[in-house]
Amino acid sequence: MLESMRNAAQGVVGKAIMTVVMGLIIVSFVIWGVGDMLRGFTSSTVASVGSQKISAEDYHSAYQRMLQQYQRRLRQPFTNEQARAIGLDREALQRLLSEAAMDEEARKLGLSVSDEALRSMIVSNPTFQDKSGAFDPQKFADVLRNNDMNERMFVSDLRKTALRQFIVAALTAGIAAPKAEVKAEADFQGQTRSIDYFTLPASAAGEIAPASEETLKSYFNDRKSQYRAPEYRAMDVVSLEPETIANPDEVSDADAQAAYDKVAGKDPRYGSPEKRDLQQILFPNEAEADAAEARIKAGASFDDIVKERSLGPDQTDIGVTTKDAIIDKGEAEAVFALPQGGVSDVLKSQFGPVIVRVKGVTPSSVKPYSEVAEAIKRQVSASRAGDKIQAIHDKIEDARVAGKSLADAAKDVGLTAQTIPAVDAEGKDPAGAPVNLPDKTDLLRAAFASDVGLDEAPLQTKDGGFVWYSIGKIEPSHDRGFEEAKPEVEAQQRADEIDKALVAKADDLVKQLRAGGTVADVAKSVGAEAKTAGDIHRDDKSLPESVVAAIFREPADGAGSAASPDGRAIFKITSDKTPAVDFADLRVKGMAQQLDASTRDSVLEQYVEALRRSLGVVVHPEVLQSAEGS
Repeated sequence: MLESMRNAAQGVVGKAIMTVVMGLIIVSFVIWGVGDMLRGFTSSTVASVGSQKISAEDYHSAYQRMLQQYQRRLRQPFTNEQARAIGLDREALQRLLSEAAMDEEARKLGLSVSDEALRSMIVSNPTFQDKSGAFDPQKFADVLRNNDMNERMFVSDLRKTALRQFIVAALTAGIAAPKAEVKAEADFQGQTRSIDYFTLPASAAGEIAPASEETLKSYFNDRKSQYRAPEYRAMDVVSLEPETIANPDEVSDADAQAAYDKVAGKDPRYGSPEKRDLQQILFPNEAEADAAEARIKAGASFDDIVKERSLGPDQTDIGVTTKDAIIDKGEAEAVFALPQGGVSDVLKSQFGPVIVRVKGVTPSSVKPYSEVAEAIKRQVSASRAGDKIQAIHDKIEDARVAGKSLADAAKDVGLTAQTIPAVDAEGKDPAGAPVNLPDKTDLLRAAFASDVGLDEAPLQTKDGGFVWYSIGKIEPSHDRGFEEAKPEVEAQQRADEIDKALVAKADDLVKQLRAGGTVADVAKSVGAEAKTAGDIHRDDKSLPESVVAAIFREPADGAGSAASPDGRAIFKITSDKTPAVDFADLRVKGMAQQLDASTRDSVLEQYVEALRRSLGVVVHPEVLQSAEGS
């Protein structure tokens, strides 16, 4: 709950927050459903916070929604016993208690939402609007009916949620992470190390004798769950995307030219945007910034100011960036209006007044219209395909209602069904190869929540298309026997033995480095090639992740080893640097924003916990246990 509340509090109060509030509720309805899961259940109270009571029905519904969510994730039954073992029952109760505390505080503060404001929230929400953007009462009624809601229930929930959002917005507005925390995080992320290293190949492990049948069986028995065969599903898939029915011949040259003019130099498919290599001086106050600006206009250079303030490149260089990458749009407009070598007036940034210099300009590279005309026309045609897609959608749905298979319904409108013999929940076939699927993540999630023979509604894609699927066969997940898994067992057992041997050899070589040996000499002793790697960050991708992690686990002048795809890397750290933090740097600004959000979350959590303590929480265990059900 706290996460959703914090997210909603990021915007301005008013129409934006109304849309967010409605979005949160509608998303929860779509994901969980709000059916009356306790028809006939008693109205006993599970818990109370102040004067707010949580009924057994409210708790049961919330608990069941979470249970169903886990079942969908695991794609298998999830029992009450399993739920209790991971604390799902406690999590459901804690969420309800926190919401009740917020509701009680809203009541005590005398907050209210007018019926007119609630009406505005509803009619302005896209979920309830027709294609013209007007409120559609029928869509509103359909959504409520499909989720077993009536208007009274819906409005009541909406009113409570809106009031919670207003409290959150007031509580968290203006809260930011301490500057010291931002610096500590920037230091951590900005730290770099350089190493000398070499790779000890797998062959250095020496001769590894084949394991006996008894050893392999023992190895298999200790790791049976690792060799369990996943569930596979056979299905037919039909994809209807704007690109599928796009017809470039329908688009005039004039329309295509107009579309090209809007994206040329901005869309990477048709050219790259302008880039600028920037430097800046960040000032502690406006007075010093204004004085520096006056000196530059009087003849001093940007470099003169940098030298006077004893600033190094790590404090002034922003680097090459695009206009869109600059967070402050006013600053971006001013900087990109300067010529190469130009120096700005004092600009206001998030971290204080700055003066910016343009070191270099890389002009946008624009592909000529003649070169991309066909692609532009196809894009324009695809953007106009909405009505055609809806018409084809309706024809396929009518054919399915009439009893035709998905493949035959698709064939009637000129589409071809993709037949998938077997795919697991990760999108791989039995051989472990990835299966090419449209809208892959959403399709797999939906397909593995479906069943054989169910006539499921199509998925709607982000670009306005549809994906239909029909499950033909399910091959359940099952434990494989030793003989079936033996090839994998042999390979894994041998790999483990090789790794053990390499670790032992690597430990001896690392001891030599720590005793003063050089990487060049130690590498030569085992016939390996010594290499260097510089300016390695914690998220560096030039080296294996395991090696990077090991490098930053060691002391600044340490040595160590880590597994790598080719064997085992042996390294010695040759330098350790942590640059000064530039709070105007785009990377640091982004980091600060993330920490700000985390700080707001923490404040909100503490606030809700304090509310609960001051209001008093009473839980009735016997009613709680009964409400969970069997």
